[in-house]
Amino acid sequence: MDTDIIVIGAGLAGLQCARRAERSGLRVIVLEAEDSVGGRVRTDQVDGFLCDRGFQVLNPAYPAVHDWIDVPGLGLQRFGVGVVVRSGQTTSTLARPLRHPQLALETLRSEHLPASDVLALARWLGPALLRPSLVRRAEQDQTLAVAFDEAGLTGRLRRDVLDTFLAGVLADSTGGSSANFVRYLMRFFALGVPGLPRAGMQALPEQMAAWLDQPVRLRVAARGIREISDGVQVDTDDGAIRARAAVVAVGPQVVGALTPLPTPATRGLTTWWFRTPEQPQQHPYLILDASRPGGGPAGPIWHTAVVSNAAPSYAPAGEHLVEATTLLDRPDGRADEAAVRRDLERIYQTSTQRWELLVHHVVPHTLPAQLPPFVEREPRWTGDRVLVTGDHQGSGSIQGALVSGDRAGRVVGDLLA
Repeated sequence: MDTDIIVIGAGLAGLQCARRAERSGLRVIVLEAEDSVGGRVRTDQVDGFLCDRGFQVLNPAYPAVHDWIDVPGLGLQRFGVGVVVRSGQTTSTLARPLRHPQLALETLRSEHLPASDVLALARWLGPALLRPSLVRRAEQDQTLAVAFDEAGLTGRLRRDVLDTFLAGVLADSTGGSSANFVRYLMRFFALGVPGLPRAGMQALPEQMAAWLDQPVRLRVAARGIREISDGVQVDTDDGAIRARAAVVAVGPQVVGALTPLPTPATRGLTTWWFRTPEQPQQHPYLILDASRPGGGPAGPIWHTAVVSNAAPSYAPAGEHLVEATTLLDRPDGRADEAAVRRDLERIYQTSTQRWELLVHHVVPHTLPAQLPPFVEREPRWTGDRVLVTGDHQGSGSIQGALVSGDRAGRVVGDLLA
């Protein structure tokens, strides 16, 4: 045998699986087909700017992040706790008063916060904040849209803020995601302040990989897996590798190619990254568009931000970085650069003529679809020695990927003990 365990995929789940298995005293080889670790958590460096592939943030309130990640070592740079809402020619800032007391009066007076909606949201979300076990009850789950309707959350807070914000978080504009999953996520938004690592989101998997006993084998793709008499054999372009067990920790779009399991459904988005000589806004908040009659974005952009306001390390000194996100489940999700620039001009109320496009990421498999009922599944065996893990087996989030990988490391460790 070449090793005890082969982990296929060096995303968050695969890396956490390898870390957990090594702590059990097992030898682990991690294979990664790409040129760097991270899976879907990747950062491009372009002319001194940091551009994550897909708009991502790290929430330190996730228990798995708190327990298993050195957050201070990442140098987390935090966004403001709130959003700016563009509605026609005006903007309104909604911020958590205890975090941003200077904005308390503007927030409380906002037309986007009708009292009926605030009370409805409190009724809908409050029990899950106080009793997290409530979000685990699959038999009580339903789609987000239906849950909001039944809670009476039907006014401007929903139309102008929640629907748009959550669509960007879930890469799903349909309202068809699990309501319990959204409660689960919103609990962590209430408890923590998300941010961006000083060296980009890819610093998270790179930190995890640096803790492994053996370096990840990059540019080594698994072409096939089969069980043999005393373990498994993984075929690669560099030859066959044998181990006592294997863990498949690839992205959801690859699961069906390497295992007999069906390929999970996914949601996608695009991110546009622009270099700007001037600072179009000074605040560290996400900007949502609510300019369409009846609420919601009037153009292809669902949210945008001057990312360098919240994370100065993402841009060289004296320059600024603007991100804009579109959703691939919308007809305008693949809008061209001209359409995106027009929408940015409307949202920021300024010309984008001098803005330089750094990179445009199309990420069709951003997240696994999180349909009701919300159930965090255990890693799945596809034989006696092959285990499948990933956020598609748990919850579509950094928390879900880490927990699923950790569970896989424990399960395979118990098998080989």
